[in-house]
Amino acid sequence: MPDLLIRDVDVIDGTGAARYRADVLVEGGVITEITAPGTVVVARKIIKPPLGWVLAPGFIDMHAHSDLHLLTEPGHFPKISQGVTTEVIGQDGVSYAPIDDAALSIVRRQIAGWNGNPDDFDFSWRSVAGYLDRLDRGITPNAAYLAPQGTLRLLAVGAEQRPATASEIHCMRDLLAQALSEGAVGMSSGLTYTPGMYADTAELAALCEVVAEVGGFYAPHTRSYGAGALEAYAEMIALARTTGVALHLTHATMNFRVNRGRAQELLDMIDAGLADGCDITLDTYPYLAGSTTLSALLPSWAMSGGPDAALQRLADPVDRARIARDVNVTGSDGCHGVAVDWDAIQIGGVGDVRLDECVGSTIAAIAARRAVAPVEVFFELLQRDNMATTILMHVGHEENVRAIMLHPKHTGGSDAILVGERPHPRAWGTFPRYLGHYTREAGLMDLEDCVHHLTGRAAQRLRLADRGLVRRGYAADLVLFDPATVADTATFDEPKRQAKGISHVIVNGRCAIEDGRPTGTLAGRALRMDTTRNLTR
Repeated sequence: MPDLLIRDVDVIDGTGAARYRADVLVEGGVITEITAPGTVVVARKIIKPPLGWVLAPGFIDMHAHSDLHLLTEPGHFPKISQGVTTEVIGQDGVSYAPIDDAALSIVRRQIAGWNGNPDDFDFSWRSVAGYLDRLDRGITPNAAYLAPQGTLRLLAVGAEQRPATASEIHCMRDLLAQALSEGAVGMSSGLTYTPGMYADTAELAALCEVVAEVGGFYAPHTRSYGAGALEAYAEMIALARTTGVALHLTHATMNFRVNRGRAQELLDMIDAGLADGCDITLDTYPYLAGSTTLSALLPSWAMSGGPDAALQRLADPVDRARIARDVNVTGSDGCHGVAVDWDAIQIGGVGDVRLDECVGSTIAAIAARRAVAPVEVFFELLQRDNMATTILMHVGHEENVRAIMLHPKHTGGSDAILVGERPHPRAWGTFPRYLGHYTREAGLMDLEDCVHHLTGRAAQRLRLADRGLVRRGYAADLVLFDPATVADTATFDEPKRQAKGISHVIVNGRCAIEDGRPTGTLAGRALRMDTTRNLTR
């Protein structure tokens, strides 16, 4: 007897093909049959959705910052309630594996705003294999991991702003090859974050060659999404040309005033690369605002040496004045080469509860209340919060967002930070927002095409051997939703609100969400790349 029967449902299979009605049977975590409605009448569990509801592959979040949240909150309700059954973590070049004791101390503080930094958490792994094994102890969605280039550089070079030596590059290549052999699906970079941003193009190329050799992909956060954005994208596409690496442009945006209406220039560049034979894909989030840490706005020279060195510079009057000039006038490379617009920088979360009053306000508004310059609020928060503050950056443009999401190589990524009192609403709403706002309401694409963006196309980039489609023999990662009502309800004022219209989410054949409520089932696992076969399983 099958474990599960989803009876008489509209199936959108993730390929972009038209929907069809079917019964779908699941046994042992796998889709075993897709038959005409009414063919099968018994199963241990039967779900009979209302007329018009859709069964689709579970959504794949191509850019997630859940590296620690998956372990500290394994129920992972914000994401699983959206229908996300697989996440790609290890993003933006900074994460927790591979690692050593000294690097871990720096990384924990550097990305506390992304993941928190609990004192009592057991960070006992040191390798990618050890981290993936920890995930396998019990998580709700599946997770694939990218080896973080910034952390590799931290291990081999340190936190200083300087070129890597030949021997240090060789060390990074060895560390990367080991990470890939242990299951990482590729490599990420954060080229506006230290220390990854200190790498020149030649250093990145040496690492991309290692990724290309085993069939992984490179997912860079480029050197700019503001002034110099097109030049930053051009650097990455050139790497794909020269090294043969598969390139996935994460949170592919054209932000800030300098890029209003310029999305087509990026798309033309991508299309030229594709025409030359490059393997290029991209992901976006369906919102105008971005989100990161407040410390990310600091110029790169100020972060050289790590968080403690940066805090020392903030306390030095000469360095403090230089930082103020960079962020206010010159344009900090940490803020994508533009002067910071303090009206656009909203506090999303703080590490120190004594600073809770700042959450939800912009830097400019806090400064006005205190009758001080915005840069002084910036400095105070960095120092008092030990660089754990998260922010929302209201710098996007609707016309750019729409143009980029329609590209035929587009996939969905939330870029969601889950910690803090007022996180970006994309943490709870990204995937239903694609389905509801942009597909049903705005009519940007039809539902079959939207599901293809969020499932099959993403699975193809990950080289998932048996996921991303509703197909016989594939893993039963599935989401059941009402296309007439599915919608994000999370807002910037109330960001922690569950989406509407998603009743069931199934991971590896087991219900993680049933009738809109979490079951507590931890059926997810780490998805590891097999470098001998260039597949992820």
